Amino acid sequence: MTLFHGLSAFPITPADSEGRVDAEALGRVLDRLVAAGVDSVGLLGSTGGYMYLSRAERRRAIDTGGRLAGAIPLIVGVGALRTDAAAALARDARDAGADGLLLAPVSYTPLTEDEVFAHARAVAEAGELPLCLYNNPSTTHFTFTPDLIERLSRLDHVAAVKMPLPADRTIADELDDLRGRVPRDFAIGYSGDWGCTEALLAGADAWFSVLGGILPGPAMQITEVARSGDAEAAMAMDARLAPLWDLFRAFGSLRVVYAMAHEIGLTDALPPRPVLPLSPADSVKVRVALQAIDGVDGPSPVV
Repeated sequence: MTLFHGLSAFPITPADSEGRVDAEALGRVLDRLVAAGVDSVGLLGSTGGYMYLSRAERRRAIDTGGRLAGAIPLIVGVGALRTDAAAALARDARDAGADGLLLAPVSYTPLTEDEVFAHARAVAEAGELPLCLYNNPSTTHFTFTPDLIERLSRLDHVAAVKMPLPADRTIADELDDLRGRVPRDFAIGYSGDWGCTEALLAGADAWFSVLGGILPGPAMQITEVARSGDAEAAMAMDARLAPLWDLFRAFGSLRVVYAMAHEIGLTDALPPRPVLPLSPADSVKVRVALQAIDGVDGPSPVV
């Protein structure tokens, strides 16, 4: 399977209160993904807290990800406020053995389409690896329009887009529109775990998954069944995860996934401040949701 297809699992990056990456804990997280056979790992995505880490600590995380070499393709998030900084991070990822890049147009000042185009082009040229555009307006406050995705898809190295779930149209309609604009080998995937079973059934190339980074077994099962075309079975499996989807929407997936990591014994690391962990009462809700999923009973490498 080619890069940016199938289940791309996005794990947390355990770190201490000063942003020092816990390589041992991250290694445990990554070992589970290898054991489950995910199609790729998205290191230093939003769930991986990339914007809360220094360049040196990002490199420490990528070096830990080197344990995936030859087993699972590694995609590395390289978003940064400045273009030169993002370009340097892209070179770091390439030099450390990454297989692909993920770029969100992070900014303080709202960006224009021309500014994002120039930013993405510079980072793609610096990294010289297949690059996935990260369309994440809830975090970056910038939305990639179909026109901009079309322009960027013609650039060297720009190979995919990671889309949010659409708010005002069906996934199938959005996919049809985008596929009519981009090269045939340009991959279109989705994030927003609660809608990604539908996205896979509609023909999306990838599920960029928070769940896959912490519970790769169930996420892989859904991906395989959805890609086989068995919509009824896939949606039934997805329905079992509804309590988790509700928690993701209510509290934000980052907070929930850290609570999940605590519950299954992977790490006691906390979300990067100023993000606060869930309250004890809300953590109980996470425990109950996990107990409702068959096979989630401890730090098994494949659950």
